[in-house]
Order: sequence, then structure tokens, then C-alpha cells
Amino acid sequence: MTTILDRPRGVASSGGTDGSQAGWSVQSVGEWLRSPVAPYYLALVSASILTGLGLVMVLSASSVGSYRDNGNSYTVFLDQLIFGSAGIALAVLGSRLPVRMWKKLAWPGIFLALALQVAVFTPLGTDFQGNRNWLSIAGFSLQPSEFGKIALVVFGAAVLATKRRVMHKPFHAAIPLIFPFGMLIVGLVLQGRDLGTGMIMLAIIAGLLWAAGLPARWFVGLGAVASIGVAVLAAGSANRMQRIQTWIGGICDSPHVEGCYQKVHAEYALADGGWWGLGLGESREKWGILPEPHNDFILAIIGEELGLPGSLAVLVLFAVLAYSCFRVVSQADDGFTRLAAAGIMVWFLGQALLNIGSVIGMLPIIGVPLPLVSSGGSALIAALIGIGLLLALARSLPGCEEAMRGRPGTLRRTLAAVPSGAGSRRSAGAARGTTVRRPSTGRSTPARTSTRQSTSRPSVSRQSSARPTARGRAPGGRR
Repeated sequence: MTTILDRPRGVASSGGTDGSQAGWSVQSVGEWLRSPVAPYYLALVSASILTGLGLVMVLSASSVGSYRDNGNSYTVFLDQLIFGSAGIALAVLGSRLPVRMWKKLAWPGIFLALALQVAVFTPLGTDFQGNRNWLSIAGFSLQPSEFGKIALVVFGAAVLATKRRVMHKPFHAAIPLIFPFGMLIVGLVLQGRDLGTGMIMLAIIAGLLWAAGLPARWFVGLGAVASIGVAVLAAGSANRMQRIQTWIGGICDSPHVEGCYQKVHAEYALADGGWWGLGLGESREKWGILPEPHNDFILAIIGEELGLPGSLAVLVLFAVLAYSCFRVVSQADDGFTRLAAAGIMVWFLGQALLNIGSVIGMLPIIGVPLPLVSSGGSALIAALIGIGLLLALARSLPGCEEAMRGRPGTLRRTLAAVPSGAGSRRSAGAARGTTVRRPSTGRSTPARTSTRQSTSRPSVSRQSSARPTARGRAPGGRR
């Protein structure tokens, strides 16, 4: 049996003859993407970058308005940083919770979400920009509907997972997810005149039912009822009808046209950014011109300061997050895991599409934040809790926990997840039954070629008598 130590220098495990092929390659990346830990790290990395980018852009977009309102350019950013830190802590905790614990939180979570949403209509509730969807407690503001999204995901997944054998019967599919809990929580949100959040909740319920296997013909009726309801609610608000008319009519050729100010200035910001942007912190529209530059329209500021690469990076990161959700859905062997991942995918992707569509003018201005990026404590904490749930679901995939437990430390697990030529050589060597020489420290290191050893004597490790010289590894160099 030959060893990797006997391989001539410059020959990669992929069969190439150039030593430069030892780095990144299509094969190594493909092997890593097929590994059981790929969904976990894809979700972790994409969510982390989106959160970090959001903090940077909130600081940039809010600095002028924050100084004008509070005399301090960092007020909004520091609040967002505090909320982000709390959300990250909750995300870490949620990622470590076993899936069975998330299932147990389904019923308490939905009742708590309903109680908080009802409290909005008590003296604790406050109005903001025409919507009554906030609670003010001890000087802190809380938007219960944001936490209602995660409650719907967990509750819907837990309920529908137990009814997978009777999902073809409308009665079992509708109760209790749609009647009464779904209608109650969505109805309370709509009663507070928050149509955007209500639409996201309806999308979550529809996504859960679709992933659970509800026959497609039932979505025709449900879609018709939902469309009629949204149309009635839109027609009952002069502000909403004005937004729809300006979107459909194509009359927004000037910011001075009634109802077009925000839409046109968002387009101005994207146009000013051009290909490469004006530079971080150099936005012009944030100087009291574009309303809500750090919240619903933060993508316009990203495009203005970071240009097309910055805008495309946001789209790619959400696509990666959606792909990680899809991988969990397709590989999970547990009904709750599959349905919860589908609910999270619909939540994040649907809300991102509504926000991006509003900013670029493809949709009427709906007023929903960009997940993980826009300013807003409740939205950020709720989104990070959702990421924690997604990470817990990804860890429960077959083979993921075992592969991660095989690494002695978090840092080494993270570094080992990066596809490299060394990882490809180790995995290829294990697949061919070759052995890898290990140093006395016992740590796995890339083997080096020794011409003298290959010509004078066989390469035998002195430790071979004490322990095996090779361990079986899965594709991608993982245990």
C-alpha cells in the first residue's frame, strides 16, 4: 500500500500535475457543498455578514439624522448594536437547543405571541406612523408582530408535522394553524394597520402548508380569499391606494408628484451610486432627503455608497441563506425540521423580496424592513432568533453533529470547513485506502513528499505500532 508521503511532489489528489491545483477548485468546493455541515456554515456565514453589513450601514445611514435629532451621530447605531448583541446571544442559545426543545416551545410561543399582540390595543400600545403595532414598556419599545413570525414558524411546523398523514383533508390542514391561531394573530396585526407584516405572516402560513403537502388545488381557494382580503384592506386606506396608483400609473417622474417623493429619491440614490458607489459614508440622500434611510430604504443607501457590487452582495447573501434553508428541507428526515426550515425560508426570502422590490420600484412601497440589515431592535432580534432556529435545524441533519463533534475546537471546525486542496488530498487519500503520516502531536496535518524516503526506504511512522495511521473520512475531509 502506498502512502500520500510517497506521492511525487506537485501531483494533486484530483489527478492534476500542477501543484497550483492544490488550492480552491470546482471539485473541492463541490465536495464541501455536498457535506452534511455545508447548510450550517452557509447559514452561519451569510447571516453573520448580513448582520455585520447592516450595523455598518445603519451607522452610515443614520448618522446625519441621529445628530440632528439627538446631538449624537451614534445614538441609533449604538441602540442597534445593543439589540444586535442581544439577538446574537439568543441566536447562539437557540442554535444549541435540541430540536425537541423547539417543538416543546410551540404552544407556549404562540400563546405568548397572541398575548403580546392583544396588549397592543391596551394602554401599553402606541401608534407609530399610522400603525398601532408597538408596545411601550419601561421606556423600551417592542413590536410584537416581529416575534409573532417566529412563533408562527415553530407552531405551524410542530402542528403540521403531527398531521402529515391527514394533510389531504382540509379540516385537519386548517385546524389549528389557520383556525383559530393564524386568523387571530394575522387579524390583530391587520387591525393595527400593518399590512406589510400581515402579508409576511400569510406567506409563512402558505409556505408551511405547501411544504406539508397540502394539495395544490386548495391553494387556489386560499389564494383567492387572501387576495380579496388584501385588496379590501388596501382600498380602505387612502395612503395605500396612493402608493398603488403611483406604482401602477408610472407617474413618478418627479419627486414633486404627490406620493412619489420617497420612491423617486430611492431611485436617485441608486443612480448616484452608479457602478462603484460614492464611497462608504458619502451618501447624499441621507442628509435629510430620503425618508427612513436606515430602515426600510437602507438598500438605497447601500447602492449609493457601495454601488452595484454592494447591492449584488446583499442579493447573493440572501440567495445563499435561502439555499441553506433548501438544503435543510431536502435533507431532513424529521417533519418538524423540514417544515420549520421551509417557514424560515419563506419568511426571510419573502420579506427581502418585498423590501427590495419597494426600493427599486418593482413593487409599491409596502413598508417592511430588510431582514438582518435594516434598523429596528425588534426586527433584528426576531430575525436572529430565526437564524438560531435554522442553525439548530441544520445541526440536526444526518451526519452533521457527528462531523462537527469530530473536531476538537470551534476554531478548528471553522477552518476545517473551508474547502482546500489539502482537504481534497486527505479525502481522496482516504477514499483510495492510503495512509496519512501523523506527527507526534496527533493532529492531522497535510502530508509532505519526501524524495529521500521514497527512494531509500518505505515511509513508516514510528507511531504506527501504537495506533492506526489512517482514519476513515467522509467526502470533503470530514469525519
